[in-house]
Amino acid sequence: PGVRRRAGPPGSGGGLSVAPLVEAARLRQQARMDAHVAGIFRHPVKGFTPEPLTTAALTAGGPFPCDRMFAVENGPSGFDPAAPAFVRKQKFTVLAAMAEVAKARTAYDEASGVLTARAEGQPDFSGQLTEPAGAEAFCAWLGGLLGEAATGPLKLVQAPGHRFMDHPLGHVSIINMNSVRDLEAKVGRPMDPLRFRGNIYVEGWPAWVENDWADRTLMVGFARAKVYKPIVRCVATHVDPTTAEPDMDLVKALFDHYGHMHCGIYVHVTDGGSVSLGDACTTPHPEAA
Repeated sequence: PGVRRRAGPPGSGGGLSVAPLVEAARLRQQARMDAHVAGIFRHPVKGFTPEPLTTAALTAGGPFPCDRMFAVENGPSGFDPAAPAFVRKQKFTVLAAMAEVAKARTAYDEASGVLTARAEGQPDFSGQLTEPAGAEAFCAWLGGLLGEAATGPLKLVQAPGHRFMDHPLGHVSIINMNSVRDLEAKVGRPMDPLRFRGNIYVEGWPAWVENDWADRTLMVGFARAKVYKPIVRCVATHVDPTTAEPDMDLVKALFDHYGHMHCGIYVHVTDGGSVSLGDACTTPHPEAA
Protein backbone atom coordinates (compact mmCIF):
# COMPACT_ATOMS: atom_id res chain seq x y z
CA PRO A 1 0.00 0.00 0.00
CA GLY A 2 1.07 3.58 -0.56
CA VAL A 3 2.33 5.43 -3.59
CA ARG A 4 4.51 3.18 -5.72
CA ARG A 5 7.62 4.38 -7.52
CA ARG A 6 7.52 3.85 -11.25
CA ALA A 7 10.60 2.80 -13.13
CA GLY A 8 11.85 5.49 -15.52
CA PRO A 9 14.50 5.62 -18.20
CA PRO A 10 18.03 4.77 -17.11
CA GLY A 11 19.49 7.61 -15.06
CA SER A 12 16.13 9.30 -14.54
CA GLY A 13 15.79 8.17 -10.94
CA GLY A 14 12.27 6.87 -11.64
CA GLY A 15 8.94 8.70 -11.19
CA LEU A 16 5.72 8.64 -9.17
CA SER A 17 2.84 6.47 -10.33
CA VAL A 18 -0.61 8.05 -9.94
CA ALA A 19 -2.34 4.68 -10.39
CA PRO A 20 -2.64 3.98 -6.63
CA LEU A 21 -4.15 7.43 -6.07
CA VAL A 22 -6.73 6.83 -8.81
CA GLU A 23 -7.54 3.42 -7.33
CA ALA A 24 -7.90 4.88 -3.85
CA ALA A 25 -10.30 7.49 -5.16
CA ARG A 26 -12.29 4.78 -6.95
CA LEU A 27 -12.53 2.70 -3.77
CA ARG A 28 -13.66 5.71 -1.77
CA GLN A 29 -16.37 6.42 -4.32
CA GLN A 30 -17.43 2.76 -4.32
CA ALA A 31 -17.68 2.82 -0.54
CA ARG A 32 -19.99 5.82 -0.82
CA MET A 33 -22.26 3.91 -3.21
CA ASP A 34 -22.28 0.52 -1.50
CA ALA A 35 -25.31 1.37 0.64
CA HIS A 36 -28.49 0.07 -0.90
CA VAL A 37 -32.24 -0.21 -0.38
CA ALA A 38 -33.00 -3.37 1.58
CA GLY A 39 -36.69 -2.80 2.27
CA ILE A 40 -39.58 -0.61 1.11
CA PHE A 41 -42.84 -0.36 3.07
CA ARG A 42 -46.07 1.60 3.08
CA HIS A 43 -48.70 1.86 5.82
CA PRO A 44 -52.02 2.68 4.11
CA VAL A 45 -53.91 2.84 7.43
CA LYS A 46 -52.05 4.70 10.16
CA GLY A 47 -50.91 2.35 12.92
CA PHE A 48 -51.63 -0.85 11.02
CA THR A 49 -49.66 -3.46 9.08
CA PRO A 50 -46.58 -2.39 7.08
CA GLU A 51 -46.94 -3.58 3.48
CA PRO A 52 -43.75 -4.58 1.62
CA LEU A 53 -43.09 -3.21 -1.85
CA THR A 54 -40.46 -3.91 -4.51
CA THR A 55 -40.56 -0.39 -5.93
CA ALA A 56 -42.14 3.01 -5.33
CA ALA A 57 -42.32 6.27 -7.27
CA LEU A 58 -41.28 9.26 -5.14
CA THR A 59 -42.49 12.71 -6.18
CA ALA A 60 -40.87 16.07 -5.45
CA GLY A 61 -42.39 17.63 -2.35
CA GLY A 62 -44.73 14.70 -1.85
CA PRO A 63 -45.23 12.02 0.80
CA PHE A 64 -44.44 8.35 0.35
CA PRO A 65 -47.08 6.90 -2.00
CA CYS A 66 -50.15 5.28 -0.44
CA ASP A 67 -48.76 5.83 3.05
CA ARG A 68 -50.96 6.74 6.05
CA MET A 69 -53.85 7.82 3.85
CA PHE A 70 -56.40 6.68 6.42
CA ALA A 71 -56.61 6.85 10.20
CA VAL A 72 -59.13 5.61 12.74
CA GLU A 73 -60.21 8.07 15.40
CA ASN A 74 -60.45 6.75 18.95
CA GLY A 75 -63.11 9.26 19.88
CA PRO A 76 -63.42 12.69 18.21
CA SER A 77 -59.99 13.94 17.14
CA GLY A 78 -60.92 17.34 15.77
CA PHE A 79 -59.89 16.32 12.25
CA ASP A 80 -61.89 18.17 9.60
CA PRO A 81 -61.86 16.55 6.12
CA ALA A 82 -62.91 19.87 4.61
CA ALA A 83 -59.86 21.60 6.12
CA PRO A 84 -57.38 18.78 6.78
CA ALA A 85 -54.56 19.57 9.18
CA PHE A 86 -52.05 17.74 11.35
CA VAL A 87 -53.50 15.88 14.35
CA ARG A 88 -51.36 14.20 17.00
CA LYS A 89 -51.20 10.44 16.67
CA GLN A 90 -52.54 9.82 20.18
CA LYS A 91 -56.00 10.71 18.83
CA PHE A 92 -55.99 7.61 16.64
CA THR A 93 -55.81 3.83 17.00
CA VAL A 94 -52.03 3.51 16.91
CA LEU A 95 -49.43 1.42 18.72
CA ALA A 96 -48.38 4.39 20.84
CA ALA A 97 -51.88 4.39 22.34
CA MET A 98 -52.87 0.71 22.26
CA ALA A 99 -50.66 -2.29 21.56
CA GLU A 100 -53.69 -4.36 20.52
CA VAL A 101 -53.61 -2.70 17.09
CA ALA A 102 -50.70 -4.99 16.16
CA LYS A 103 -53.01 -8.01 16.43
CA ALA A 104 -54.62 -6.98 13.14
CA ARG A 105 -53.10 -8.01 9.82
CA THR A 106 -54.28 -5.66 7.11
CA ALA A 107 -53.69 -5.34 3.37
CA TYR A 108 -54.91 -2.56 1.10
CA ASP A 109 -55.61 -2.80 -2.63
CA GLU A 110 -54.95 0.64 -4.03
CA ALA A 111 -56.79 0.05 -7.30
CA SER A 112 -60.10 -0.98 -5.72
CA GLY A 113 -59.83 0.76 -2.35
CA VAL A 114 -60.55 -2.54 -0.63
CA LEU A 115 -58.95 -3.32 2.72
CA THR A 116 -58.75 -6.87 4.01
CA ALA A 117 -58.11 -7.56 7.69
CA ARG A 118 -57.76 -10.61 9.86
CA ALA A 119 -56.96 -11.33 13.48
CA GLU A 120 -57.05 -14.35 15.73
CA GLY A 121 -60.51 -14.87 17.16
CA GLN A 122 -62.13 -12.46 14.69
CA PRO A 123 -63.93 -13.08 11.40
CA ASP A 124 -62.03 -11.99 8.31
CA PHE A 125 -62.95 -8.55 7.00
CA SER A 126 -63.04 -7.12 3.50
CA GLY A 127 -64.48 -3.73 2.63
CA GLN A 128 -64.01 -0.64 0.50
CA LEU A 129 -62.56 2.07 2.73
CA THR A 130 -63.37 4.80 0.23
CA GLU A 131 -67.11 4.12 0.71
CA PRO A 132 -68.96 5.04 3.94
CA ALA A 133 -70.40 1.55 4.38
CA GLY A 134 -66.97 -0.10 4.07
CA ALA A 135 -65.38 2.42 6.44
CA GLU A 136 -68.09 1.87 9.05
CA ALA A 137 -67.83 -1.90 8.69
CA PHE A 138 -64.09 -1.81 9.28
CA CYS A 139 -64.55 0.26 12.43
CA ALA A 140 -67.13 -2.24 13.69
CA TRP A 141 -64.69 -5.09 13.02
CA LEU A 142 -61.88 -3.18 14.73
CA GLY A 143 -64.06 -2.45 17.75
CA GLY A 144 -64.55 -6.18 18.22
CA LEU A 145 -60.79 -6.69 18.15
CA LEU A 146 -59.77 -3.81 20.42
CA GLY A 147 -62.52 -4.22 23.01
CA GLU A 148 -62.01 -2.00 26.05
CA ALA A 149 -58.74 -0.62 24.63
CA ALA A 150 -60.91 1.55 22.38
CA THR A 151 -62.09 4.32 24.68
CA GLY A 152 -64.20 6.29 22.22
CA PRO A 153 -66.30 5.80 19.10
CA LEU A 154 -64.15 4.54 16.22
CA LYS A 155 -64.38 6.45 12.96
CA LEU A 156 -62.29 6.16 9.81
CA VAL A 157 -61.10 9.55 8.55
CA GLN A 158 -59.45 10.62 5.31
CA ALA A 159 -59.13 13.62 3.01
CA PRO A 160 -57.86 13.82 -0.59
CA GLY A 161 -54.11 14.41 -0.60
CA HIS A 162 -53.80 14.41 3.20
CA ARG A 163 -51.43 12.08 5.07
CA PHE A 164 -51.65 11.23 8.77
CA MET A 165 -47.95 11.53 9.55
CA ASP A 166 -46.43 11.46 13.03
CA HIS A 167 -44.78 14.78 12.17
CA PRO A 168 -46.42 17.38 9.90
CA LEU A 169 -43.24 17.50 7.79
CA GLY A 170 -42.32 13.82 8.01
CA HIS A 171 -42.77 13.14 4.29
CA VAL A 172 -40.62 10.02 3.85
CA SER A 173 -38.85 8.05 6.58
CA ILE A 174 -35.59 6.14 6.18
CA ILE A 175 -34.19 3.61 8.66
CA ASN A 176 -30.48 2.74 8.81
CA MET A 177 -30.29 -1.02 9.41
CA ASN A 178 -26.85 -0.78 11.03
CA SER A 179 -28.22 1.67 13.59
CA VAL A 180 -30.94 -0.85 14.44
CA ARG A 181 -28.34 -3.60 14.76
CA ASP A 182 -26.17 -1.46 17.02
CA LEU A 183 -29.15 -0.79 19.28
CA GLU A 184 -30.02 -4.48 19.17
CA ALA A 185 -26.50 -5.33 20.36
CA LYS A 186 -26.76 -2.83 23.21
CA VAL A 187 -30.12 -4.20 24.32
CA GLY A 188 -28.93 -7.79 23.93
CA ARG A 189 -32.12 -9.05 22.30
CA PRO A 190 -33.29 -9.62 18.72
CA MET A 191 -35.15 -6.62 17.33
CA ASP A 192 -37.56 -6.52 14.39
CA PRO A 193 -36.71 -3.39 12.34
CA LEU A 194 -40.42 -3.03 11.52
CA ARG A 195 -40.87 -1.67 15.05
CA PHE A 196 -39.66 1.61 13.57
CA ARG A 197 -42.32 1.67 10.83
CA GLY A 198 -40.09 3.26 8.18
CA ASN A 199 -40.73 3.62 4.47
CA ILE A 200 -37.22 2.78 3.28
CA TYR A 201 -34.66 0.55 5.03
CA VAL A 202 -31.02 1.01 4.01
CA GLU A 203 -28.11 -1.41 4.33
CA GLY A 204 -24.51 -0.22 4.21
CA TRP A 205 -24.43 3.07 6.11
CA PRO A 206 -22.36 3.09 9.31
CA ALA A 207 -24.47 3.07 12.45
CA TRP A 208 -25.92 6.43 13.51
CA VAL A 209 -24.18 8.59 10.86
CA GLU A 210 -27.62 9.72 9.70
CA ASN A 211 -28.17 11.71 12.90
CA ASP A 212 -25.75 14.37 11.58
CA TRP A 213 -27.21 14.72 8.08
CA ALA A 214 -29.83 17.44 8.57
CA ASP A 215 -30.05 19.72 5.49
CA ARG A 216 -27.78 17.47 3.45
CA THR A 217 -28.75 15.91 0.13
CA LEU A 218 -28.63 12.24 -0.80
CA MET A 219 -29.81 9.95 -3.56
CA VAL A 220 -32.24 7.14 -2.80
CA GLY A 221 -32.54 5.08 -5.94
CA PHE A 222 -33.29 7.58 -8.71
CA ALA A 223 -34.80 10.19 -6.38
CA ARG A 224 -32.92 13.04 -4.75
CA ALA A 225 -33.90 14.03 -1.21
CA LYS A 226 -32.88 16.50 1.47
CA VAL A 227 -32.62 15.25 5.03
CA TYR A 228 -35.08 17.09 7.27
CA LYS A 229 -34.31 15.75 10.76
CA PRO A 230 -33.73 12.62 12.85
CA ILE A 231 -36.90 10.84 13.99
CA VAL A 232 -37.63 11.06 17.71
CA ARG A 233 -38.97 7.72 18.86
CA CYS A 234 -41.98 7.00 21.06
CA VAL A 235 -43.55 4.08 22.92
CA ALA A 236 -44.88 2.59 19.67
CA THR A 237 -41.43 1.00 19.27
CA HIS A 238 -41.94 -0.89 22.53
CA VAL A 239 -44.53 -3.16 20.87
CA ASP A 240 -43.44 -6.37 19.14
CA PRO A 241 -45.15 -6.17 15.71
CA THR A 242 -45.62 -9.95 15.63
CA THR A 243 -46.90 -10.70 19.14
CA ALA A 244 -48.55 -7.31 19.85
CA GLU A 245 -46.87 -7.36 23.28
CA PRO A 246 -44.98 -4.37 24.71
CA ASP A 247 -41.72 -6.13 25.51
CA MET A 248 -38.88 -3.56 25.21
CA ASP A 249 -38.46 0.00 26.45
CA LEU A 250 -36.54 1.20 23.41
CA VAL A 251 -37.00 4.90 24.14
CA LYS A 252 -35.16 4.44 27.44
CA ALA A 253 -32.58 2.19 25.77
CA LEU A 254 -31.82 4.83 23.15
CA PHE A 255 -31.37 7.52 25.77
CA ASP A 256 -29.36 5.33 28.15
CA HIS A 257 -26.92 4.14 25.48
CA TYR A 258 -26.68 7.16 23.16
CA GLY A 259 -28.08 10.18 24.98
CA HIS A 260 -30.80 10.69 22.35
CA MET A 261 -34.10 9.10 21.31
CA HIS A 262 -33.51 9.05 17.55
CA CYS A 263 -33.73 6.17 15.11
CA GLY A 264 -34.13 6.99 11.42
CA ILE A 265 -34.47 10.23 9.47
CA TYR A 266 -37.21 12.14 7.70
CA VAL A 267 -36.36 13.31 4.20
CA HIS A 268 -38.04 15.64 1.72
CA VAL A 269 -37.91 14.59 -1.93
CA THR A 270 -36.49 17.38 -4.08
CA ASP A 271 -36.26 15.53 -7.42
CA GLY A 272 -38.71 12.71 -8.02
CA GLY A 273 -37.74 9.26 -9.20
CA SER A 274 -38.22 5.57 -8.59
CA VAL A 275 -36.72 3.64 -5.69
CA SER A 276 -36.49 -0.13 -5.86
CA LEU A 277 -35.04 -2.94 -3.80
CA GLY A 278 -31.28 -3.10 -4.35
CA ASP A 279 -30.98 0.50 -5.56
CA ALA A 280 -27.97 2.50 -4.38
CA CYS A 281 -28.25 5.05 -1.59
CA THR A 282 -25.55 7.68 -1.41
CA THR A 283 -23.88 9.12 1.67
CA PRO A 284 -24.10 12.94 1.71
CA HIS A 285 -20.85 14.88 1.39
CA PRO A 286 -20.10 16.90 4.55
CA GLU A 287 -20.17 20.08 2.49
CA ALA A 288 -23.55 19.29 0.92
CA ALA A 289 -26.48 21.50 1.82
